[in-house]
Amino acid sequence: MARVPVPARPLLPRRHINLRRVVTADLPLKLTAVLIAMIFWAVSALSAPPTEVVRDYGGRVAVERPDDVPAGYVLEGQLGDVGVRLKGTEAALANVVPSDLHARLDVATADLHRSDPQDVLVSVDVATAGVKVDSIAPATVTVRIEPITSREVAVQARFANDPPGGTVAGDPAITPSQVRVSGAASQVARIAALYATVRFGDAVTDLVSSVQPTAVDASGAAIDGLTVDPAIVQLTVPVLPTATTRTVPVVPALRGAVAAGYWITRVTTDPPVVTVRGEADALGGIDQVATAPIDVSGLGADKTFQVALLLPAQGTSLIKAAQATVTVSVSPLAGSRAFPLVAVQATGLGSGFVAEFDPPTISVVVAGPVPALSGITAGQVAATVDATGKGAGTYPVDVLVRTPPGTTAQSVQPTRVTLTIRTR
Repeated sequence: MARVPVPARPLLPRRHINLRRVVTADLPLKLTAVLIAMIFWAVSALSAPPTEVVRDYGGRVAVERPDDVPAGYVLEGQLGDVGVRLKGTEAALANVVPSDLHARLDVATADLHRSDPQDVLVSVDVATAGVKVDSIAPATVTVRIEPITSREVAVQARFANDPPGGTVAGDPAITPSQVRVSGAASQVARIAALYATVRFGDAVTDLVSSVQPTAVDASGAAIDGLTVDPAIVQLTVPVLPTATTRTVPVVPALRGAVAAGYWITRVTTDPPVVTVRGEADALGGIDQVATAPIDVSGLGADKTFQVALLLPAQGTSLIKAAQATVTVSVSPLAGSRAFPLVAVQATGLGSGFVAEFDPPTISVVVAGPVPALSGITAGQVAATVDATGKGAGTYPVDVLVRTPPGTTAQSVQPTRVTLTIRTR
């Protein structure tokens, strides 16, 4: 009879898991734990500091001219603008507006003993809360800090247009005629003129105007940054009819003879012409205005004279100039002078020897200014030959001629002589 096998029993009893029970067991406690965890996460997220970023500001910031430059100094140069990199949260950076940024020079870091260009640090202030400056580019600006100086300058009238037709401008009167101009030393040194510029109107009336003078350099360009004291001058310009005027040249009246040996090379007159006013009959015969007599007797160098102008006829007058500046230029005449018997001498002759020459004298013609030639004595023209290292014998040698300063040897005859050296 066959055996029926008995089923094997499991080693461990099977355990059934009740998922619903697992989920629902202590449910209030579990929900409380989850709620507490979420609260902690929210508190941590809200209390954590916001993340900061660094970002370039979208525009340029103009460097403001400082108001803390030490007394007695002035800052010269173009300040320009700088770029700024800002640091802060996204929200704070979004609130930055141009008026919140101010770039300034740190004048305290500058060297006041330097007048040449120097680099001065730039600082930028930010008015937006939570935003700081990370970097500035460029970090410096090149400027000059110069001492303030001043000088007295004469005011000159300058006309922006011509007076009305049929008229001419008379002598302008400026009150005050001089003003004090102050500013950076380099700018004051550039002043070539100080102009009070006026414009004539259409009416034929004298021009009276209050004008602010303008300083210009040698090229005529206006110089900025200067202070003029007083700032306003009073300018009066007569407007005169031209129907009774005539412009004629100024002729200097020279008297006397210049120094012997000199001649007049040039005569200049300032002004070269003048305008004469008077009745038409009187003006008809006037073709020049003479100066008062100028004595050039014995003149041996250039000289400038201030002389009065003479009225050319009765009933006439000069509209502007009452005197002239006349410069007389003289130069010495060139000439020559002969010295037919100049004794030849030896230089470098050894002791115990004597020298003889054939011929013993030469003829020299000296050229130069006549005044210099007239003062030459015979001994100032020397003729020498070099006997250095030569013993007894006969030698053909060149003659060296020496004349006073300012003159030259124009002709030498002969240029070679025969040198004979003998023992004593």
